Amino acid sequence: MVEPWDAIAKVGRVHTWVPALLSVTAAVLIAGGTVMRQRASYASGAIARGWWLGAVVAVTGFGAQAAALGLGSILLVQPLVVLAILFALPMEAWADHRWPLRIEWAWGAVLVACVTVFLAISRPEPSERRPDELLVVVTVGAVIVGVLCCVIVAERSNRHYKSLCYGIAAGTLFGVSALLVKAVAVRLIHDLNRALLYPELYLFAVVGVAAIFMQQRAFGAGELQTSFPALTVMELAVSMALGVALLGENLKVSVPTALFLGAVLAVMVRAVLELTKLAAVRAEEIAHRAHRPDGSSLS
Repeated sequence: MVEPWDAIAKVGRVHTWVPALLSVTAAVLIAGGTVMRQRASYASGAIARGWWLGAVVAVTGFGAQAAALGLGSILLVQPLVVLAILFALPMEAWADHRWPLRIEWAWGAVLVACVTVFLAISRPEPSERRPDELLVVVTVGAVIVGVLCCVIVAERSNRHYKSLCYGIAAGTLFGVSALLVKAVAVRLIHDLNRALLYPELYLFAVVGVAAIFMQQRAFGAGELQTSFPALTVMELAVSMALGVALLGENLKVSVPTALFLGAVLAVMVRAVLELTKLAAVRAEEIAHRAHRPDGSSLS
């Protein structure tokens, strides 16, 4: 009998393009859903029909991401899903009736180049290692303790550090969610009858709700340009780190190549930070305009 994780690894090796295509699809849908919800929120000041439509689109994107994680490596899926930040650029520009700024296109090009180089050289494949359930529970428990420490620091800090700490906490939990989504997706695809018996499903429910709560707390702190980049980078870093540590995913490259890929990842993180900062500043400007009586922009 072929075990679920063994089967999924074999499928991933033969059909790497399938999780890649699902990841890009997820990035497009997540970007579209995010922009739709943001526009509906500032336009009406409440959760309207447009917000719900955006939520449906984003959830569909999350489903595509879950399928990609079930079929492919975290080291393949997560860098591609980060491209949602890039896909949001033309969508936001279209919604604002403007052209994207040159600086946005520049950092977008850097992001695409980094993702392309990283995946082309590393060629990550799914690991055949099955995650030990006890190890997963212990790891998630340790992460939750770390997140609680961030919450304590956040509640005792000023507005800036409160936003930063909650952003780190939210990103960390979303990173853990990626690992749990992969585990749950594999169970659903290959062992549906016993899926409800495994702890990953319930851990994902708890961690997912906590991540959304932390995200709202981070955004509620007011400094979106601080929390949003921290959230995005932590999600990418934590999910990839857990993929290596718990699933045994690795890049079969030489030491010099690994160092080069590390530099590529560093530049990719910088591009993500710059794009998220630009998006956060623009979102705050839109929110300010929406609350001005004349609807004019701020100088």
